[in-house]
Amino acid sequence: MGMAGIDVFIVILFLIGILSFGTFFRRFVKTSEDYFLAKKMLPWWAIGMSIVVADIGAVEYMGMAGGTYRFGLAQANFDWIGCIPAMLVAAIIFIPYYWKAGVYTVPEFLGRRYNVYVQSIQAFLWVSFLAFVLGIILWATAIFLNTMMGWPHWVSIIITAAIVGIYTISGGLSAVVMTNALQLIILFIGAIAILVLGLKTVGGWGEMTERIYSLGPEFKNHFKLMLPMDTTTPYPWAAIIFGSTLVISPAYWIGNQAIIQSSLGARNEWDAKAGVMWAAILKISIPLLIAIPGLIALSLYPNLSDGDESIPTLIKNLLPPGLTGLVFAAFFAALMSTVAAYLESAATLFTKDIYQKFIKKEAPDRHYLTVGRYLTAGIIILGIFSASLSSKFPGIFVALQTIMSIFYGPTFAILILGILWKRSTQWGGLYGLISGVLLSSFLFAFRSHFFNISEPFLYICWWSFVFAIIVNIIVSLFTKPKSDEELEGLVYGMTANKK
Repeated sequence: MGMAGIDVFIVILFLIGILSFGTFFRRFVKTSEDYFLAKKMLPWWAIGMSIVVADIGAVEYMGMAGGTYRFGLAQANFDWIGCIPAMLVAAIIFIPYYWKAGVYTVPEFLGRRYNVYVQSIQAFLWVSFLAFVLGIILWATAIFLNTMMGWPHWVSIIITAAIVGIYTISGGLSAVVMTNALQLIILFIGAIAILVLGLKTVGGWGEMTERIYSLGPEFKNHFKLMLPMDTTTPYPWAAIIFGSTLVISPAYWIGNQAIIQSSLGARNEWDAKAGVMWAAILKISIPLLIAIPGLIALSLYPNLSDGDESIPTLIKNLLPPGLTGLVFAAFFAALMSTVAAYLESAATLFTKDIYQKFIKKEAPDRHYLTVGRYLTAGIIILGIFSASLSSKFPGIFVALQTIMSIFYGPTFAILILGILWKRSTQWGGLYGLISGVLLSSFLFAFRSHFFNISEPFLYICWWSFVFAIIVNIIVSLFTKPKSDEELEGLVYGMTANKK
């Protein structure tokens, strides 16, 4: 029980190694492109591994296991039918256009496709979202370290922020991607160890199911992937299909700067596409490695006060000395990887889409590099102070999805119409975005009047997407579209000359 001397040694060695490896890349950062896009030299294998670990970090490992503990295997749908199709669409259709456009951010691409108003609104929404998500991730870190080490939440948050902040500020995207790729290997080793030892301890799959069913009738649907419409959980089948699979997951994989940024730093278009496809292959195994441990924790420890404590509880109680330290380091790696990815992306968005666009348009490149580093430090401080807000939601996964639902639907609407329909105009995109966000905010504020489940974020995302599509189409039909020359390389089927 707890951390033996060998475990502490392994964890300290891991932290020193990650910090040294991350800061090593400082020597390669001379320009803002080096810092934000890794000099466009990233290979496909590192991009794919970084994407996966940025996605399955704190929120996935802690939140998905916690969600499975509370709601059952329906939680796994966010990966199986949510992620894989969306990732393939992103790789085939969207990523090539982002890369060939030579942009630093997704809002910058939308600014070229629509107008500067769409770009600035999107940048503001994404910076706010990423800063809040940093708080969620740091709160997950606090839960993890409090359960494992007994550290106070704020101590855990500050330690994590300091380590990740140092190597992200030093090496930029290169440090984030290459460190993430290394941490994914450690992460998979730890996840496999938890899964194998957990199933062995509980007595196998059959014994685990019997234990969970015996907990009461409220657990009868815990092994169903699709839940009935009358479920009280956030995951009825209609919400999964329409809200997650058709809207929130594509919006995440196509529009989330933290996910897209490593592809923008690819050394060529092929590496950009192949990186996302490689990530999709790796993602297939994630529900097995993350969701099932949530069920194992439920069968062994059914009285946890917080389902998000599932993973740290399993690590603390099941693993022998030595292996505990290794697995602890693996999950700590997941937490730090997500912090690094979101931190770097938030700094890129603010520097390129807000500061350089509106505050100081003409400055030496070195100035933007310095600003990016200062903003990285400022954003992580903001994340520290927003961390405790996550405790207001029933789990960190629900907290993340709820915030995403406010603007993911409208964002996906203008992205998909912008690339697939050249008749979509700048004003159609602008009014579609604004009206969609206003509708989702209204539905969230008065959710108890419209929905019969406590956390209807998937429904909110779906209806705001539909509304934004309709508004975009109507306004576009009554306003003048851009010329073919202006849309070159920005709309599907219209090839860009720029390489």
